[in-house]
Amino acid sequence: VQLQASGGGLAQAGGSLRLSCAASGRTLGSYDMTWFRQAPGREREFVAATTWSGYSKSYADSVKGRFTISRDNAKNTLYLQMNSLKPEDTAVYYCAAGPPRGVVATTPRDYDYWGQGTQVTVSS
Repeated sequence: VQLQASGGGLAQAGGSLRLSCAASGRTLGSYDMTWFRQAPGREREFVAATTWSGYSKSYADSVKGRFTISRDNAKNTLYLQMNSLKPEDTAVYYCAAGPPRGVVATTPRDYDYWGQGTQVTVSS
């Protein structure tokens, strides 16, 4: 499956952005999906994930209550709605797909396919 992330850009603190991740090659409904992010000089960190059905979701503590992961399997697209943005949310955001595991996976090694990343910059 090929993944294409989009929707990044520049936002002010307190603002919102919505990221999209479009899948091609195979149906998105076959995979658990996730968003990770990586800031300069830091390791890639988990942001949010959802199982293939969308029934189970998990969020990093740092984004809980502000970010919402969702998926539209009919449109083969994963989303990340980001509200109340903070400067510390600045990073390159990556979407990824992995095999269904029955529980939400939160480590990079659980995901096999990665998009190219989209830059999110939040100014104070």
